[in-house]
Amino acid sequence: MKIEQLYTGCLAQGAYYIESDGEVAIIDPLRETQQYIDKAKANNAKIKYILETHFHADFVSGHVDLAKKTGATIVFGPGASTEYDIHSAKDGEELKIGKLTIKVLHTPGHTLESTTYLLKDENGKDHAIFSGDTLFLGDVGRPDLAIKSDVTKEDLAGMLYDSLRHKIMPLADDVIVYPAHGAGSACGKNLSKETVGVLGEQKKTNYALREDMSKEEFIKEVLDGIAPPPQYFAKNAMMNKVGYDAFDTVLKTGDIPLNPEEFEAMANHESALVLDVRPQGEFVKGHIPNSIFIGLNGSFAPWVGALITDIKQPIVLVVPEGKSAEAVTRLSRVGYDNTLGYLEGGIEAWKAAGKDIETLESITADEFADRAKENDINILDVRKDGEYQSMHLENAQHLSLDFINEKMNEVNKDKTYYIHCAGGYRSVIAASILKARGFDKLVDIAGGFGAIKKTDLPTTDFVCPSTL
Repeated sequence: MKIEQLYTGCLAQGAYYIESDGEVAIIDPLRETQQYIDKAKANNAKIKYILETHFHADFVSGHVDLAKKTGATIVFGPGASTEYDIHSAKDGEELKIGKLTIKVLHTPGHTLESTTYLLKDENGKDHAIFSGDTLFLGDVGRPDLAIKSDVTKEDLAGMLYDSLRHKIMPLADDVIVYPAHGAGSACGKNLSKETVGVLGEQKKTNYALREDMSKEEFIKEVLDGIAPPPQYFAKNAMMNKVGYDAFDTVLKTGDIPLNPEEFEAMANHESALVLDVRPQGEFVKGHIPNSIFIGLNGSFAPWVGALITDIKQPIVLVVPEGKSAEAVTRLSRVGYDNTLGYLEGGIEAWKAAGKDIETLESITADEFADRAKENDINILDVRKDGEYQSMHLENAQHLSLDFINEKMNEVNKDKTYYIHCAGGYRSVIAASILKARGFDKLVDIAGGFGAIKKTDLPTTDFVCPSTL
């Protein structure tokens, strides 16, 4: 028996490779599928099943491509409806992988078709669960993504309670838990940084598995404090249901070098968004006018999905050397398949062609502190709601980056704003978006609140985020 977790930090997502006696099951594969094919080939094995725990909302799965390339059967839980061929498994059904057995446990709640796969070893002993978004380490999946006219989030939360108590909690404490996500995912509230655990530990520590918790208490607690889902979630879920263009095609059409003239023409004639994915320090020093910064060195794909509202938006890229294929790939993971090329030679080629360059003023926290003491300045805190409520600068205006497109009217173009986040990544994203919309009096604070706290500027008292 071989089990391998293939974890992608940017998405906080875990895919799984299970192998026994030359047969393989892949659980929740990423969009780029060649890695699974290569792994099976290296082990002289054949991919038999592609198991989907549910219709993912936070990324586009590679199940359709992988099935076409390998002939493997796509398996969903009960009630799943797609526009491509699948095996819709029954609750309790058993699938064979070599000497192993995978039992289908229908666990609705996160979504209606959500399914946990229970892996039994060659002796029939329960070994592990692949719990998808039903059970995380420290949390459970949010039950507000599959709301329909006849199904409320309270209904789904109630289903999740029953799924956990009747399908998951009766399993032995030594059963290994392999969830679909870890910390950083928007699919839950308080996910652990750990990506593998055991069920017994979750029974002791996970708030949602308390034995004395009533269904009413569970519904209230699991729904409390859930932020609205990012706008791309529903679009990714739909792509996972109906299918999508082959990843190889997306990469071929997106990873195309463009000289400055071609790049500029593409941006103008195709109404393409110029997306700059370099480190924020490089963007600050010089960037193409009206370009948007979302760096590859941060939570790139989730921020793209949250902030670029049109999933079919034509995109041209400014990338670090050798990173164009990576950028196109990571865009495709969240369904942004309309990349038209990248600037060959990068920003230096743009400068050499005599094209316009803009900069963003960025200062240290100490310099910011000096200015704040000498003048009455406007401070814009773009961290998430919980971060701001936990502790912030006195007199700082809060505008979470998550909702900058919807709440931009709260910012005055005539004022100068000093923008900060926690560490300096999100503040540059926010500044780039504001600049592209005509806000030209912006100053970035390098190092963010982490650096600001080390100055003597007054802040609110710290409140533990877990009590908010």
